[in-house]
Amino acid sequence: MLKYSNMSEPTSHKPANQYDDPSHNYLHYWDGRDYENEAERMAITRLLDGKHFKRAADIGGGYGRLCVFLEQYADRVTLAEPSQQQLDIGAEFLKDHPEIDRVQMQADELKFNDGELDLITMIRVMHHLPKPEPEFAELSRVLAPGGYLILEVANSTHARNRIKATLKGEKIPATPINVASAASTADGGIAFVNHHPATVERQLAAAGLTVERKLSVSNLRSPGLKKVLPRQLMLGLENVMQTTLASANFGPSMFLLVRKAA
Repeated sequence: MLKYSNMSEPTSHKPANQYDDPSHNYLHYWDGRDYENEAERMAITRLLDGKHFKRAADIGGGYGRLCVFLEQYADRVTLAEPSQQQLDIGAEFLKDHPEIDRVQMQADELKFNDGELDLITMIRVMHHLPKPEPEFAELSRVLAPGGYLILEVANSTHARNRIKATLKGEKIPATPINVASAASTADGGIAFVNHHPATVERQLAAAGLTVERKLSVSNLRSPGLKKVLPRQLMLGLENVMQTTLASANFGPSMFLLVRKAA
């Protein structure tokens, strides 16, 4: 049975400090995930083609994995991250990029002025947000009129989920699907959810944000495939699949290019 979160429950905004746990070294998490990293950079490149910005921020950016990449698209980049441990790791990772600001903050209480940013990325954060409306309101507040947001959505309607649901005679709910282990949620720990893209688009619209384009990303994310397919072949296939499979919400991650009205 597909599990989904109870959307009638009140939203909790406790400090998002779960990655201060020494066992959550996000830098090491990316060991062996070169395909996923390159697939995400490919998607960002595609969505930002020909664009350049004055002020960008990567919200929930961990140790700064994507901040170095964003420098080619913005005059100034800020790593905005709630975990002090991740920021400390970022101090070493970004040591050759002193112009990248590192600021401790979380997405429901951003330390930016109204309209201060003209580019925001929020990648691999939505799966921790069962009710993202407060975060979307903050993103809209700090985004300049006409500014862009690249939002990665952990996709509950990806192809494998749809097949499983069909075989069980179930429908994928519009509300977030809980994919956290029982152990991780037993003590009120970190949330892990997948979202229905159509629901996310409606939530963004309510915050004054419009989806202009979407891509299907990490379409071949599979430990088995990584063992048998060369990485460059996987990335070549990924390059084709991101656009051709976007309308079908095929992949486990959907990248949305979102714009605030001018």
